[in-house]
Amino acid sequence: MIINLSHGSGGMKTSQLIDTVFMKHFRNEYTTMQDSAVLPFEGSRLAFTTDSFVVDPLFFPGGDIGRLAVCGTVNDLLTTGGKPLYLSASFILEENLDSDILERIVRSMREVAAEAGVLIVAGDTKVIEGSGGLYITTAGVGVAGTVNLSGVAPGDAILVSGTLGDHHACISSMRMGIRNNIRSDAAPLTEMVSELCNSGVPVHGLRDVTRGGLATIINEVASLAGLRAELDESALPVSEEVRGLCRILGLDPLYMGNEGKMMVIVPGDFSAEALTILDKTLYGKNAAVVGRVVVGSGVVLNTEIGGQRRLPALSGEGLPRIC
Repeated sequence: MIINLSHGSGGMKTSQLIDTVFMKHFRNEYTTMQDSAVLPFEGSRLAFTTDSFVVDPLFFPGGDIGRLAVCGTVNDLLTTGGKPLYLSASFILEENLDSDILERIVRSMREVAAEAGVLIVAGDTKVIEGSGGLYITTAGVGVAGTVNLSGVAPGDAILVSGTLGDHHACISSMRMGIRNNIRSDAAPLTEMVSELCNSGVPVHGLRDVTRGGLATIINEVASLAGLRAELDESALPVSEEVRGLCRILGLDPLYMGNEGKMMVIVPGDFSAEALTILDKTLYGKNAAVVGRVVVGSGVVLNTEIGGQRRLPALSGEGLPRIC
C-alpha cells in the first residue's frame, strides 16, 4: 500500500491505514478507534488523546493553527463526557518562519486554553529546513467521564450542536480565493459538554465532528453499535453561505469537517431537553435533532423529496490539510 492524501481524509482509507498498520502493532486492551482512550490510574479513570495539526493556511477567518490545536485536543477529551485538564504542545518549525507569526499563534493558544479551562504544561520544539511553515502536535489528559458509545440503543435521538461544514468551507474558500463571510467554527466545547453531562440527561454518545464530516462519524457509531442510523435531510443545520458554496463547488455538507461541533446521542424521550441545554450554551445556538437510531445496519438519509439514500463513510481524498 502506497500512502496518498486520501489516507489522511478521516474516511475509509484512514480507517484502513489505522487497522492494517498501526493497530496491527499497537493494539492492546486500551487502544481505541474513538477520539480518546480511557485509562485506569490509581482508582480513577483518565482520558488521554493526541493530535497533529498541519492546516494550510496558518491563519483563517475564525481562527489559526494554534486555536485549532487546542480546540481539537480539548474536544476529543470531551467525548468521554469528562473534564480536560492539561495539554502538551510540540512545534515543528520550518526555517524562514517569522518569530512574530509564531508568537501570534502561541498567544492564540494561551487565550483559547484559558477559555477551555486547561493548562499547556509541556512541549518541545524542532526546526527543519523549509520555507516558513509550522506544524503542531498536541497531547491532552483529563478526568474521564462515563460516555463511551456502548449505550447507543434503538430509539436514541441524534443531535448536532450547530451548523455543518463551516471549517471545511472556510479553508476551501481561503485556498480558492473566494470572498465570503464564512468563518471557521473552531471552538472549545467545554461548557456545552459540562452542562449536558451534569443535567441528568442520559448521554449515550458524544463525537467530535471533524474530518470526514457527520456522515463518516455516524457510520462509525452505527457500525460499533451494530445498529442503523437514519438522518433527516430537512433537519440538517447548514448556513446559507455554506449551502451556496456547496452548490458552486459540488460539495456535500455531510462530508465536510467542523472544528467546534459535537454529535450527541441521547434517548429519544430526552431529545427536547438535550436540545434546550445545547441551545443555551455559547456554541450551541444552532443545535438540531437530525435523526435517530433504529434496528438494522448502515446509515440512511431521508431526503427532502421523500426518498432514501445510503450514506457511506467518506471514500477518497476529501480536502487535505484542513486541520
